[in-house]
Amino acid sequence: MKPLLRTALLVALVANVSLNFLVDQGGLNIALSVVAGVVVLASAAGLWMLRSPREN
Repeated sequence: MKPLLRTALLVALVANVSLNFLVDQGGLNIALSVVAGVVVLASAAGLWMLRSPREN
């Protein structure tokens, strides 16, 4: 599960950065950036929830 979340996080980050250069400004750019941002936040939250508990 963690490798899948890490891959989704990396792909969404790269997609979000590259969208700024490849797609002209407009509604499509905003929609794709929002989708990529949601994927980044969801995968980061999933990784945070699956982290190992720390031992003291």
